[in-house]
Amino acid sequence: AMAGEGGGYRLRCSLVGHGQDVRGLTRGLFPQGGFVSVSRDRTARLWAPDGLNRGFTEMHCMSGHSNFVSCVCIIPPSDLYPRGLIATGGNDHNICIFTVDNTAPLYILKGHKNTVCSLSSGKFGTLLSGSWDATAKVWLNDRCMMTLKGHTAAIWAVKILPEQGLMLTGSADKTIKLWKAGRCERTFTGHEDCVRGLAILSEVEFLSCANDASVRRWQISGECLQVYYGHTNYIYSISVFPQCKDFVTTGEDRSLRIWKQGECAQTIRLPAQSVWCCCVLDNGDIVVGASDGIIRVFTESLERTASAEEIQAFENELSQASIDPKTGDLGDIDAHDLPGREHLEEPGTKDGQTRLIKDNGKVEAYQWSVSERRWMKIGDVVGSSGATQQTSGKVLFEGKEYDYVFTIDVNESGPSYKLPYNITDDPWLTAYNFLQKNDLNPMFLDQVAKFIMDNTKGQTLLSTSAQFSDPYTGAGRYVPGSSSGSSAVPVADPFTGAGRYVPSSASNAVAPVDPYTGTDAYRLAAAQAENIYFPKKDTFTFDKANPTQILGKLKELNGNASEEHKLTEDDLIILEKLLSATCNTSAETPTAQQIQTLWRAVNWPEDIVFPALDILRLSVRHPTVNENFCSEKDHVQFIILLLKFLNPKGKQANQLLALRALCNCFVSQAGQKLMMEQRDEIMTQAIEMKSSNNKNIHIALATLTLNYAVCLHKVNNIEGKAQCLSVISTVMEVVKDLEAIFRLLVALGTLISDDKNAVQLAKSLGVDSQIKKYASVSEPAKVKECCRFVLNLL
Repeated sequence: AMAGEGGGYRLRCSLVGHGQDVRGLTRGLFPQGGFVSVSRDRTARLWAPDGLNRGFTEMHCMSGHSNFVSCVCIIPPSDLYPRGLIATGGNDHNICIFTVDNTAPLYILKGHKNTVCSLSSGKFGTLLSGSWDATAKVWLNDRCMMTLKGHTAAIWAVKILPEQGLMLTGSADKTIKLWKAGRCERTFTGHEDCVRGLAILSEVEFLSCANDASVRRWQISGECLQVYYGHTNYIYSISVFPQCKDFVTTGEDRSLRIWKQGECAQTIRLPAQSVWCCCVLDNGDIVVGASDGIIRVFTESLERTASAEEIQAFENELSQASIDPKTGDLGDIDAHDLPGREHLEEPGTKDGQTRLIKDNGKVEAYQWSVSERRWMKIGDVVGSSGATQQTSGKVLFEGKEYDYVFTIDVNESGPSYKLPYNITDDPWLTAYNFLQKNDLNPMFLDQVAKFIMDNTKGQTLLSTSAQFSDPYTGAGRYVPGSSSGSSAVPVADPFTGAGRYVPSSASNAVAPVDPYTGTDAYRLAAAQAENIYFPKKDTFTFDKANPTQILGKLKELNGNASEEHKLTEDDLIILEKLLSATCNTSAETPTAQQIQTLWRAVNWPEDIVFPALDILRLSVRHPTVNENFCSEKDHVQFIILLLKFLNPKGKQANQLLALRALCNCFVSQAGQKLMMEQRDEIMTQAIEMKSSNNKNIHIALATLTLNYAVCLHKVNNIEGKAQCLSVISTVMEVVKDLEAIFRLLVALGTLISDDKNAVQLAKSLGVDSQIKKYASVSEPAKVKECCRFVLNLL
């Protein structure tokens, strides 16, 4: 039973070291070919392949948890830790972070309120943890950045997806959730019991395994593509082979199963009831950990296979283990030789007996029930052939066809880079991607884009040009510099200075000729420009006002108000005085009586309250009014009132004025303090306004975020910055108005200026790929200029 067809996997070695169940495994980065294991014995162990190529040696044993250790992952290398770090999660609610050469933790992450049972690392130092407290947390270095709330039971599995900002969580509530920038984007339902494991296949596909004994393959978009049956009990872990879609699973049915092309190709039974965990090494060997505390490694390689004596010892141990007859595997049966449905007319001989039949080309599995005297269908046996990747036509550059392939020299001594380009491409986007791919200074962006345009002049798409018109100008192709002026910025555009983009053809006697275009290779010279956009130092207020109009509307609506809400003539005069005091038309200071009258007016019914809200929006800029509403004693009702208007189902006028009032609260000390204290609630409610179709609401929402960014830049509160970055990323997805986009870009630039952690976090959320399209907006020029400065930081 050990070796399937074609040799299959056989034992490489058994490793004794842990004193209790091995609950987690992960392949290590250092030493190469090694792995890390964690156990209920409260330790983590680092294993290195030994010189004989068969076994592994325990390099060291790490301890730091005061209870069982249940999960482990590797944090990729960084400048500070070139060998990466090891993260372990435990039943003591903590996460310990170790370097590879020390047995004590470098630091400990505290924050979860129950067992940490899953960990996954992403780019830029991010770590995602899942816990029995039903939350997942995103950590950057030693700080918790955000908490993902939404599951109603323990989170058993977490994974960071390759596309930045996307994360997956699998829970005992039977669902999987996809999170983008800290917000739940989608819930996947289908599993009938706890989701226990997740594995990533590609940027758009992933696998899940569960206590319902099935594995499911999903698309990020939400659909379940396939269900795999084979295990007869809980499936605890799933791991993918490198560079392909095959995978391995382990579970409570004492087995490790190897799945190839959608089918269970091999089942390896182990002499332990619970096979808790598995991982696949770079060479394709499989490591499994089980409830007997022994780690076993299996290999397809003949050189690495254990000796005959070791394999015999393993099989003896296996034969002596008592196996529940219900977990009998379906066996290796050739689908071509299967009987049809008539096979089910014969009764079974024992409970739990399985029978495979073929019906319309589908293989179905049935199980006999003695009590009910019938065959019950337990699933389909799924198989599919792997599709081959079709390459596109002739191979010109990296397997694809292009209209042009330019050669770019960055400096005299350095290497030259190939830049492929199609005339249907956006020159700015192509230039941006080229610089990113080759890790070149983003300051070259304008020059590369201009070089592309200069060298593809006259090459337009004749009949199809309409399809590629510029969305802003309607022209067939975007040409920078053709639309000068109308930029609200006093500084001249730093990117259009002449005499900078000259390929240095005269500098060498013989310039290298580009084999693709016959011209000289193009060389770059970096241009420095002044950033006048961020970090922004002062908050933004909404000051425009027409007091006569506001008061006129207030009086008109007061006429229709019910008796309990009606203001007297005196009240209206009081509010008129307040308005003139706060709009600087009189030198008087607002009085307590005026503020009380305003408070009565802003508590009017929703359909008539907006003129009163407008008076509030203007008055709160005055230090006296600001102090009154935002000080310790009254601030709770004040915030509750404003947040009440930020209800997605409410009236747009009220939503807009409440957002503007919140922005204006930032003008003085008391207001800023209150806004910062209540940041979490305010931002959580304000972000609901993203679904509005009103551009002024979007501009107000972007301004609120910008004001928070200005304050957070001063105090450097990374949790606050994380929330703001998440809001920016979420709102960027839906907002179209360029003024709102501009303010979000300034907010983003302000948040990440002078803060390495914030830059890492923004990258891990994928903000750079979200904003790069704004680098080629022609009008207003401030959008593209600000965007490029932000991209320079990312």
